[in-house]
Amino acid sequence: MSLLAWGLGYFGQPHILARFMGIRSADDVPTARRIGMSWVLITLTAACLVGLIGVVALDEPLDNPETVFIALTQQELAPWIAGLVLAAVLAAIMSTADSQLLVSSTALTEDFYHAFLNRDASERVLVWVGRAAVVAVAVVAYVMALSGGAVLDIVAYAWAGFGAAFGPVILLSLYWPRMTAAGAMAGILGGAITVVVWRQVDALADTGWYEIVPGWIVATAAALLCGRFIGSPPERAWEGTTGEPAPAR
Repeated sequence: MSLLAWGLGYFGQPHILARFMGIRSADDVPTARRIGMSWVLITLTAACLVGLIGVVALDEPLDNPETVFIALTQQELAPWIAGLVLAAVLAAIMSTADSQLLVSSTALTEDFYHAFLNRDASERVLVWVGRAAVVAVAVVAYVMALSGGAVLDIVAYAWAGFGAAFGPVILLSLYWPRMTAAGAMAGILGGAITVVVWRQVDALADTGWYEIVPGWIVATAAALLCGRFIGSPPERAWEGTTGEPAPAR
């Protein structure tokens, strides 16, 4: 169940949701789905094969199994080919890193600073706030990396936090008409706090459950309860001025 629950994290990842927000038309979704799923199947299958090949090809077990690709590259490939392959790895890392930095910077600048602290901020001010946010997020990430631990453990923690905080809220906002602002806030806080508490409390972490599972349960329950009893749902964009729903496409 914990391994399958990794799939729940996709619904709440900002750098993934940004791709959906940027699509040209809803008519392009089927094509995008085919391309995206095909690429995911190829990359995840290849990642599993790299690990299996490493078990056979490497003479001794690695101190850090996460370096299996680098070890295989150095052992099996000519130096100049190995350099190209490792450069490709760095390119993939940079692609994800800059996506995360830009999404985080935009969220801090537009959704927090511009929305709550300075609604009259000029474009010049917002640009400088965005740059400062990039630096701040990068420094925090660097400090976290220095704390040690496997890369997969750090990624799993962040994946669970984003997935549990935003995933249930986004799905309920799309498919549940009763969703309210109070429900959304309750879901975000409930999911995020549950993931952190579950990770930090030894008695809970030792159960073996991936923290995204209880996080999703708490976030969904909190959003449903608060959405049901607190506030009123917003007017849907597809409703006309008379309140009558628009005809189906």
